[in-house]
Formats: sequence, C-alpha cells, structure tokens
Amino acid sequence: MVVPVRLSFRGMKPSASAEAQVQKRADELEQFHPRIVACKVMLEEATRRQHQGKIFHVRIDLTVPGREIVVNRDPAEHHAHEDLNVAIRDAFNAARRQLEDHVRLQGSAVKAHEEPLIGRIVTLFPEKGYGFLTTATGEEVYVHRNAVPHGGFEKLRLGDRVRYVLAVDPGEKGVQASTVVPLPTRA
Repeated sequence: MVVPVRLSFRGMKPSASAEAQVQKRADELEQFHPRIVACKVMLEEATRRQHQGKIFHVRIDLTVPGREIVVNRDPAEHHAHEDLNVAIRDAFNAARRQLEDHVRLQGSAVKAHEEPLIGRIVTLFPEKGYGFLTTATGEEVYVHRNAVPHGGFEKLRLGDRVRYVLAVDPGEKGVQASTVVPLPTRA
C-alpha cells in the first residue's frame, strides 16, 4: 500500500502476526481502489460479562477521494471473533464490499454518452411501410415502419429531422436504423 497503515492496539499487546495480516489485507484493498488516501486500523481486546474467552473488536477507517469508509465490527454480535485473525478478515471483507460499492456508484455517476445521431427523412413509401433517412455525412439509412415507436411512421414527413440508432447488422436494404424518433420542428 502506498499510504502506510496506521495500526493501534487497545487493551492488548502489539502482535507482529496481527500487524502483518492487517498490512496484507490493506494492500489487497488497492485492487479495488488505487487512490486510498488513509487507512487507520484499531484492534481491541474486549471482554464480555458472563463469558470466559476474549473477543476482538476491529475498527477500520479508510479514506478515498469522495468518501470515508468506516467498518466497526461489534464483538457482541460475532462469537467467531474470539479469534483475532477471523475478526481482522471479517472487518477487511466488509471494508472491501463498501469500497466496491463506492467504486460502482462513482462509475455510474460519470457515464459518458455518445452524441445522438441526427438525420433527415428523404424518402417515404407509406403504403409499403418503409423509407430512408440521410445522415450528416450524406449516407442513406433504411427506416422500417417498426423502427418508429408508437405508430409514428405514419406521422413522418419528407424533411423531418429525426434521432436514430443504427442496427448492429445491415438488413436486405443495407444499413438500417433500429430506432427512429422524430424531433420537434423548430419555430
């Protein structure tokens, strides 16, 4: 990890093996987000009433651009956390899931959309249910009645501006539009 992990122990002696595991798990988080700004981990040995063994509490504060992720594993909820290694593993797994969610949300917030394709209707054969539009580069594109939603084909007129989507595969008539939407006329 580029940013060092700040590890602290509370109510227990520092452990080299726990420190190594925390560092390893923190390094693995960089696979999910390369710009981790800070990582603080606190390991605590907590005792519970009416319980003979030790329970370990792990808190992770992870800072990335745009978000601070906090994982605070409550030992009262997890009897498996009588093992420090299990407590560390569970806390870092929770941090990873939150980090993945953050990256996924960031990715959807910054989607790039292609410019819509705009053309003009140049030929219509209403009785046969098809026509042609011309693209900005002058290419003719086949338009079938079914490519115009909501029965809009009957409303098309020569010279109408339309937004269109090209079909993946050309049809019998060559390049064709899979969707054609008439644009409002300018006043």
